[in-house]
Amino acid sequence: MGKKGKDIFEVFFRRKPALILVALRKQGKSKYGSILAKEADCTYSHAVKILQEMESARLVNFEKNGRIKTINLTENGEKIAEYIDQIKRLL
Repeated sequence: MGKKGKDIFEVFFRRKPALILVALRKQGKSKYGSILAKEADCTYSHAVKILQEMESARLVNFEKNGRIKTINLTENGEKIAEYIDQIKRLL
């Protein structure tokens, strides 16, 4: 994607939340918040705030196994992430 495509993409979508959804979709498995923060180039606390908003919108689920918390896309989150990824490639 060229610079012009990146600029227009950010007009339609907030960059960090879109990158987090796409990153969750790419691996097809659950991820840790710290890994998603790195992939979206934001702080862990900012990523957690975004993920909590996504959980409220039923786009992601948090799974806690002992002290470890992983994040998974819901069915709806998967669809939205797929559409965002397609739009990103088209721009």
